[in-house]
Amino acid sequence: MGKFFKSQTLNIQIQIGAMKAKFPQFRYAYKDGKLTFIGELLIKPELPIYKVSVEYRGNLRPVVHVISPALVKDAKHVYTDGSLCLYHPKNFNWHGKKLIANEIMQWTIAWIYFHEYWLQSGEWIGPEVPHTKINENE
Repeated sequence: MGKFFKSQTLNIQIQIGAMKAKFPQFRYAYKDGKLTFIGELLIKPELPIYKVSVEYRGNLRPVVHVISPALVKDAKHVYTDGSLCLYHPKNFNWHGKKLIANEIMQWTIAWIYFHEYWLQSGEWIGPEVPHTKINENE
């Protein structure tokens, strides 16, 4: 087994361990080289429970989808594939050794809160960066 595959496998185990520790309600599946976490988040008691999936892709940005409730058409800060835009790549540089549990989950929680506020008020109170279309696979 080459060095790359050994470190990749080790990092997947670290990602799983961190998610189990911080978000025990999330389950994971590892299939065809893809690690996906699925679970529910309750941000505030008066808000709906959100079921989300988070796909760990090594050095490519993690892909986060809301499974339920269904997002409204033209929701803010959502890529064309329906995944959440949590950060602008010029402001944050993801790499595969960062922990989804530390970075991506916190931003997903914040995105849900900002989204719910936007649904009720029409105002996005979260951070925004004006930018042109970026490559969603980055």
